Amino acid sequence: MNADERAIRDVVNLWHKATAAGDVDTVLGLMTDDVVFLVAGRPPMRGRDEFERGLRGLLAQHRIDSRSEIRQIEVSGTLAYCWSTLSVRVVPISGGTATNRAGDALSMLRKQANGSWQVARDANLLVESR
Repeated sequence: MNADERAIRDVVNLWHKATAAGDVDTVLGLMTDDVVFLVAGRPPMRGRDEFERGLRGLLAQHRIDSRSEIRQIEVSGTLAYCWSTLSVRVVPISGGTATNRAGDALSMLRKQANGSWQVARDANLLVESR
């Protein structure tokens, strides 16, 4: 595994850890300003600010536990993609039934001038699971 692949794996791992800890600022630092998230049945979520509003709103009432198994990483210059299988559990803080979603995701990352990688585009195919 080369340094870029390792760095991308680190981005994915940090994303999950920061989300579980409710550390929105760390998650925001892992994406480009012009990030776009594609989710089935919803309009594209465009930009870091829109993502932040959604995540802060969700975390105000829920805890998120997520895991991923990286299936493939391909790097070409300053662009890369990462195909993962995800599982996400959203648990209401006040109690109640948790929601489980699972499926595949494809993330495109862009290498920054300082050598770090950030998510620029993300499409997930998560569906409700048990």
